[in-house]
Amino acid sequence: MMRTALLPARRRLIEALLGVAMLPLWTHRVRAHDLGPVEPAIAIPPLACVRSDGRSATLVDLLQGKTTAVQLMFTGCSAICPMQGALYARVQDQLTDRAKRNIQLLSLSIDPLGDDPKALSGWLKRFDAREGWIAAAPAVAALTEMTALFKGRAALPDTHSGQVYLIRRDARLVWRTADLPAPRDVVELLLTLSEIS
Repeated sequence: MMRTALLPARRRLIEALLGVAMLPLWTHRVRAHDLGPVEPAIAIPPLACVRSDGRSATLVDLLQGKTTAVQLMFTGCSAICPMQGALYARVQDQLTDRAKRNIQLLSLSIDPLGDDPKALSGWLKRFDAREGWIAAAPAVAALTEMTALFKGRAALPDTHSGQVYLIRRDARLVWRTADLPAPRDVVELLLTLSEIS
C-alpha cells in the first residue's frame, strides 16, 4: 500500500528533474523561434497583396499609419488557425473604440492559391470581424519573402505557428509573441506600441 502511494511522488520528482535537464534545450528552442522584441526593427517591404475586398495593395500600404497585430493563417486550416481567429475575436472585443482608431488586426494568408477574396471575406465573417480587422493574401511570388520576413525563414502552410507579429505605424516589425498568446497580452502590446510609435 505504501509503495503505491510513493509512485505518484516519485513520478513527479522524475518529471521535475527531466524538466531541469531540458531547460537548456527549451531556452535554445525559444531563442530559435525569435520571441520578444525585434532589434533592430525590420522595415516591411512593399510586397504585393490582395485584400478580402478584392483590392490590390502592398503589405506596406496595409500596415502604414496604424499599429498592427499580424497573424499568419490560411482559411482551409482546421488545426491552429481557428484558434488564431478566436484569439483575434477576443482581442477585438477587448480594444476600446478609442484605441481602435490607431490599431488594426491583420489576418495574413500563407495560402495565396487557396485564399481568394471570397475565402478571406468568409474568414472574417466566421469570426465576426468588425472594422479594424482586415484580411489579405500575398501574391504567389511574394509568399516566400513574406513568410521569411515574419518567421525569420520561409514557412509552408502546414508548418506555421500561432505567433502574433506587432508592427509599428511606420510599418516596421518590432515584436514577435509566443504561439497563441493570451488576448490581454496582445491588447497590452498594441496599446503600448500605439502610444510610443
